[in-house]
Amino acid sequence: MTHGLSRVALTAALFASVALPASAGQVFNRIATFPVAANLPADKDKLTTTSAEIVTASEDGNTLIYSDSPLGGIGFIDITDAKAPKAAGALMMDGEPTSVAVAGPKVLVGVNTSESKDKPSGKLAVVDIASKAIDATCDIGGQPDSVAVAKDGSFVAIAIENERDEDVNDGALPQMPAGDLVIVSLKDGTADCGSIKRVALTGLADVAPEDPEPEFVAINSLGEIAVTLQENNHIAIVDGKTGEVKAHFSAGTVDLTGIDTKSDGALKFTGTKEGVPREPDAVKWLGDDRLVVANEGDWNGGSRSFTIFDKTGKVAYESGASLEMAIAQIGHFPDKRARSKGIEPEGLEAATFGEQNYFFVLSERSSIVGVYKDTGAEPELTQLLPSGVSPEGAVAIPSRNLLVTANEVDLGEDGGPRSHVMLYELAEGTPAYPMIQSAVVDGAPIGWGALSGLVGDAEKAGTLYAVNDSFYGMQPSIFTIDATQKPAAITSALPITRAGAAAQKLDIEGITLDGEGGFWLASEGDPAKLVGHGLFHVDAKGEIKAEVGLPVELLAGQTRFGLEGITSVGTGDEMTLWMAVQREWGDDEKGTVKLVSYNPKSKEWGAVRYPLEKAGDGWIGLSEITAHGDHVYIVERDNQIGDNAKLKKLYRVAIADLKPAKLGEALPTVVKEEVHDFIPNLKAATNGYVVDKLEGFAFDASGKAFAVTDNDGVDDSSGETLFWEVNLQGTN
Repeated sequence: MTHGLSRVALTAALFASVALPASAGQVFNRIATFPVAANLPADKDKLTTTSAEIVTASEDGNTLIYSDSPLGGIGFIDITDAKAPKAAGALMMDGEPTSVAVAGPKVLVGVNTSESKDKPSGKLAVVDIASKAIDATCDIGGQPDSVAVAKDGSFVAIAIENERDEDVNDGALPQMPAGDLVIVSLKDGTADCGSIKRVALTGLADVAPEDPEPEFVAINSLGEIAVTLQENNHIAIVDGKTGEVKAHFSAGTVDLTGIDTKSDGALKFTGTKEGVPREPDAVKWLGDDRLVVANEGDWNGGSRSFTIFDKTGKVAYESGASLEMAIAQIGHFPDKRARSKGIEPEGLEAATFGEQNYFFVLSERSSIVGVYKDTGAEPELTQLLPSGVSPEGAVAIPSRNLLVTANEVDLGEDGGPRSHVMLYELAEGTPAYPMIQSAVVDGAPIGWGALSGLVGDAEKAGTLYAVNDSFYGMQPSIFTIDATQKPAAITSALPITRAGAAAQKLDIEGITLDGEGGFWLASEGDPAKLVGHGLFHVDAKGEIKAEVGLPVELLAGQTRFGLEGITSVGTGDEMTLWMAVQREWGDDEKGTVKLVSYNPKSKEWGAVRYPLEKAGDGWIGLSEITAHGDHVYIVERDNQIGDNAKLKKLYRVAIADLKPAKLGEALPTVVKEEVHDFIPNLKAATNGYVVDKLEGFAFDASGKAFAVTDNDGVDDSSGETLFWEVNLQGTN
């Protein structure tokens, strides 16, 4: 049985929270990001894979320490100035660090030294924070996965997982040797290796009782250790002083309704799953009598939820699908994980800021942190914070009003975002994120993501229309956006259809009005996938009324980087459509791309050349074109992320100078004028790293300008969608 807030009630609460006025109270907002690669040792290549997994803080709150498994070390960050974190170096650990926890002046590090999964081994390293040197190590006889220090500093608890091999017996349990719990006495932060106490956890669980796989540990003020046995779907409570198992219970199952269960390029929250084992990962105490677990799943389960238990195993609250639905509203639902474990809540943190108790739920797959007020009964979801790709660990520093997340995925070798540590501050104000979210219709959120093109309504100020790209190929849609709300609201989604069914083989990258209540859409093709470049004319109901393929003269030099925007100049029979081609095609002069024209009445095609800026790293291309006043405005950008991003700008070309030549003939080159640099906007919007894909730009009926970024469907992406009013001067 699933208990707690209904999806509609929770969604209403979330809407209310993100729209609070500045006088309403304190909120968390991101104030800084730190790329973990900045801590790479000098002898490492700059693209060496890094990862921030578990993070902790020194007692004075001025130094962060995180585990970096792929590097084989731990990293230090100086946050004396929390808004300007500084690299403080890395310390190699002669093994794979899995977890870190501060004990006075020391940081205790669980290090996996296993030669194989059937021969696990590990050690506990004691590192002096000030000198960044290893003081001592203890052999702990297995592969550590989580480390926690008692609140009085008297002992450390270590979950020895001895994890299963997913390639053996299809990953099924049991797989020996069994894991257990290790308790080590501490004095002034230093471990007494001679005091090691091993707590057997066999024979407790209903699932593979002979092979417990402890995952995470947390300790309350009574010295009681809560330990999750993830694959065994079990939780144990252990006396930290004696090692006695005081209680244990199954984590149980959850029935889920109104969820997306198909990874099919569409967001449809109509599915159900029954009897899903929770299989909890992280655990945190809420006081001394309750604990909260994040139900990530690993083997046979994963209920997309978090659960609050009392110490006897009674369920005090079950979130069910409510967090997942709230995350879907802000465009962060990971469709590629829909058939599996959805948003996968994995990490947790709990802390008291002032007089308010909070806990924080980290969703690995949606790259979101849910901020909850712990009321003692049903928790209140107050915010959804954007994180880097795959938040793994978090630490709260209430003395400085800070929350910190460690985000494990590093995609630097693929030109994607690096692993980051992100800092948030609790202060008076309004939430900076989300900047756009969807409404709830018939009890479910409007599913959206990967917004790629934007156009303003002809008459109603503050109303815009956006389209999604091929990531949602089974659900191409035109979204209506109310930009007068804060955050902006997606109020409806119009399906793009052929003969009444969802249109396929589309990669919609641009949208413009047709002057008759419908739209013209530009679709970017990909010859390798048999997706053609072309234009689509749809009516007010979203039905495709005409499909216009590109002429052979244009296709002769085609690549997959095709039409990225469309706009209209003129009206009626005099209307001309202008499309921006993203990158050079085979027949283009180097450093130029085409702006292509098409007259729907005469069926005539033409083009001009547009000069690109010179590329640094990666490539330069066009992302959008929109007509306003006497000019067309063009988004030109590189494909770089973070500190590597150098060009995200808006240019304009006078419409009077758009004099297309026939295709196949010499094309005139237009003169462009720089209008706006978006990089300061992208940096300041939420204090994250600069995202790659600024893909939508438009003016509304009053002349206000708006921009939107493409979040790639939360696939190898932080999932953040930035939507904001752009302050332009002299654009009429």
